[in-house]
Amino acid sequence: MKTRAFVLLSIVFIARLGLGLCGELFGPDESQIYLIGLKFFTTGQWPYFGPDVVYTHTQIPGALQGLLAGGPLFVWHAPEAPYILLNLLSLAALVFLGWYISRRLPEVPPWMLWPWMFFAPWTLDITTHVINQAYLLPGAIAFFVGAFEAAPPLKRGVFGRGLAWFLMGFGLVWVYQLQLSYALLLPIAAVVWLSVARQSLPRSLTNLGSALIGALVSGATLVPTLVHVGASALGHSTATNIVVSPANLLQLPQLTARFVSFACFEIARFIGADTPARVLFLRQYWWAAPFVLVAAAAGVFQAATLVLGFFQSRHPRSDWNAVRWSTIGVVALMYASFAFSIKDPASHTIYVTMPLAMMYAFTYWAPFLTRRWVRVFVVGLFVCGAVTHVTLAIRDFHLRSLYTNRAVVVRAIDERDYRIMGERRPEIWKRESAGAQR
Repeated sequence: MKTRAFVLLSIVFIARLGLGLCGELFGPDESQIYLIGLKFFTTGQWPYFGPDVVYTHTQIPGALQGLLAGGPLFVWHAPEAPYILLNLLSLAALVFLGWYISRRLPEVPPWMLWPWMFFAPWTLDITTHVINQAYLLPGAIAFFVGAFEAAPPLKRGVFGRGLAWFLMGFGLVWVYQLQLSYALLLPIAAVVWLSVARQSLPRSLTNLGSALIGALVSGATLVPTLVHVGASALGHSTATNIVVSPANLLQLPQLTARFVSFACFEIARFIGADTPARVLFLRQYWWAAPFVLVAAAAGVFQAATLVLGFFQSRHPRSDWNAVRWSTIGVVALMYASFAFSIKDPASHTIYVTMPLAMMYAFTYWAPFLTRRWVRVFVVGLFVCGAVTHVTLAIRDFHLRSLYTNRAVVVRAIDERDYRIMGERRPEIWKRESAGAQR
């Protein structure tokens, strides 16, 4: 059994890695994340700061992003090295999430659960190529799995409270070093802690100790930044992006749709940025168009069922209302938080909640997955999804992948000069600021 699982996971890893290598690299966001690691490797300078916040020309503190993207290059001097570590991390995180869901929902058939974990659009098209949302996944999954096992109404005893709080602390500080969406996790952690404190204050204090240990583990890469620039750097990137934006409160339907779509076959955004681009894709790959359209329609149907689930209090599972209200609470938190965000509620800004969307979706769908028509639907979706992703890989390999200009990355590695590939945004901002002051 262990040998079979290892072989299957190896096949999944190779498939995901292959699709990731076909993903975009030379786009503005992807290339900048790659450059953080490439600069670390080529210069040997410690990466005190991670991803850029383009709206305010700031950077997120911590070396985690630089180490994850650049560390593999020290082991293997090849452009593909960062992809290998990223796919190992994302696969391990998804295995953990899938294992937890299988323990929590044993009625979900494994043949449905595992392919969906590994090959749903939001777990495949985002987490296999170099972009900072992909690196969020291990921390986000650790946090939400820990939160489910820490909160008394949601806990199912899959593992102990100490580990649950360790995972929450670990996940929170991991996400902190990669994206400002960590701010969503703080109130969630506070609510979970208060729910425990109401039952037992001594236990809640012990839980804080476990969370602190977890935070120290993932926060080790943050310590050099604190020493180098001081504690003031911790809140600077967050504070500068707090802007009162009441117009974002008009986007509750869009926010809700984007959240539930994390657990669905949402494919339109990965095909093209707008309708003309998507129509062009279907025309160019006409032989795949029927499969793509069926998969897209199935994704809309899935999302509609999950939105309707918010309004259904009756459900065969005894823990349904606890999961439902917890999910509604997080959506409400996201909705309120964007009233104070410089950025509108785009999907990438809330991707940290993807594990919650998956757990909510499988909890809602679990009682229906034994029905014959649902099984036929799932098999059909898997087939259409496979054709869709192979087609996307073919398109992206020739249009936007590493292999459209691999030679320039090889040269940057060989000559130990990251600027051959491109320039980091903060360097451009610094130069522009100096020019404006003259």
